[in-house]
Amino acid sequence: MQLIKEASHDKLRGGFYTPEPIAEFILKWAFNGNKELDILEPSCGDGIFLKAIKKGKFQYNSVTAIELDEIEANKSKSINLLDAEIINTDFHNYCINTTKKFDLVIGNPPYIRYQYFNKEQQGYAGDIFNKANLKYSKLTNAWVSFVVGSSLLLKNEGKIGFVLPAEILQVSFAKPLRNFLAHFYNKINIISFEKLVFPDIQQEVVLLLCEKNKTNKHLIEHLEIKDASALKKLDINKLKSPKKKIDFKSNKWTFYFLEQNEIDFLERLQESKLISKLGVFATVEVGITTGANPFFTVPSSTVKEYNLEKYAKPLVGRSVQVPSVIFTSKDWDKNKAIEARTHLLTFPKTSELNGSLGARKYIKKGEEQNVNKGYKCGIRDEWQIIPSLRISDALFIRRNNLYPKLIINEAKAFTTDTMHRVTVKSNINLEALTASYYNSLSLAFTEICGRSHGGGVLELMPNEVEEILLPYNANNKELLPLIDEMIRAKKDISEILEITNKIILKENFGLSNEEIVLADNIWKKLSQRRLNRGK
Repeated sequence: MQLIKEASHDKLRGGFYTPEPIAEFILKWAFNGNKELDILEPSCGDGIFLKAIKKGKFQYNSVTAIELDEIEANKSKSINLLDAEIINTDFHNYCINTTKKFDLVIGNPPYIRYQYFNKEQQGYAGDIFNKANLKYSKLTNAWVSFVVGSSLLLKNEGKIGFVLPAEILQVSFAKPLRNFLAHFYNKINIISFEKLVFPDIQQEVVLLLCEKNKTNKHLIEHLEIKDASALKKLDINKLKSPKKKIDFKSNKWTFYFLEQNEIDFLERLQESKLISKLGVFATVEVGITTGANPFFTVPSSTVKEYNLEKYAKPLVGRSVQVPSVIFTSKDWDKNKAIEARTHLLTFPKTSELNGSLGARKYIKKGEEQNVNKGYKCGIRDEWQIIPSLRISDALFIRRNNLYPKLIINEAKAFTTDTMHRVTVKSNINLEALTASYYNSLSLAFTEICGRSHGGGVLELMPNEVEEILLPYNANNKELLPLIDEMIRAKKDISEILEITNKIILKENFGLSNEEIVLADNIWKKLSQRRLNRGK
């Protein structure tokens, strides 16, 4: 975690300047011929939106622009935009205390973590959430409170147009925001980009364009274009009538990358409860948090050098160490032979080390390197004792490339927090559970439930893994040897799914050929979209 004293000025104010084509497009969509708007820019920075208003010769009633940074606020003032008031203050403070209402709110709010807020900002942000009947979390980023606060400042009819991190579509801390927006607005358009808009920070962004009117309809649409320059060719008329119905039960907005028939198919499956979630059959928890993996996870040579055999337990710590869906003792031996980190050091209390000179020497070496002063190690009664030392039935890799693997832990190895621990519930067959996971529908839900990062990485947290639809059937255990054999032979996953889908989805759950094709297309569409970002 970056400490505030180490953070850059731009980082602390969350400022990343909006490309001109984006500001111009948002204004084009927002004004759409209207000449009597009261406009708010809650984080104007150096004034890119104000410049675009002036350059575009838009007509309006008034512009109010807020900026916390005095230097940036002065830059915005120097633009000399007519009928514009630039206020050097914190938006949260302004939002809670103003009585003004607006027709339009536009901008690129700061991306600042909660811990960078001062106490006053935290208090005002909490007030904004309370006003919207939302629960405020310490995981919340500043852009979330900016969007909520801006929405509350709209008149009975109005629009917001924001540049936001793409994580709005999927991260858990933005779930209350998604729910709020879905109910508050009648039209929502999301525009995403195939190429990074801010390449220097590897931050994928979207344009969130919302409209509040007096209808009872709640519709949403997603458009994806190549890059910011492609906005010039995008017809804003396409944004007037979003067609997809908002699913108020959906936790994530990844759904809306799909076509309506694909969304309807997934919703029907969820509503019918024909197929249960993985969490019905197993519990998922994070792997062991050592606090210092380089110290506690070691190769065989380190074990031998310090005579640590008594404290060294089998470990699997990286996805590359797992060649298939069953992690065997032979697999562990192969990793051990190539000097991979295959041992977890599980030290007792210092008083119980007795004559273990090698262990004492190794622990002293860790203290010389200040390992004991790290956050996780430093809060323990004895820093060298790792908590939650438990072996699980299966493993689920936390961060993935092509697709996430569910793996039987036959070798009975410990794992760090690079993998999740999966424990099957009573009367559930482990082999059947694992085999049942390898189908197009479950893989599609990994993309829907998880979140993508820079480089095309898919990450799933334990609660997200438990949300995956999993067509469990005890007979599926017969598929496991074939799945294991094909993955070890590096067969393409699509080749495996051709076989498993017929048995898991069609024979056992009665899905039609058309529905199986739908599930497969959904998985391919979402995974390819993610992987393309890694190129």
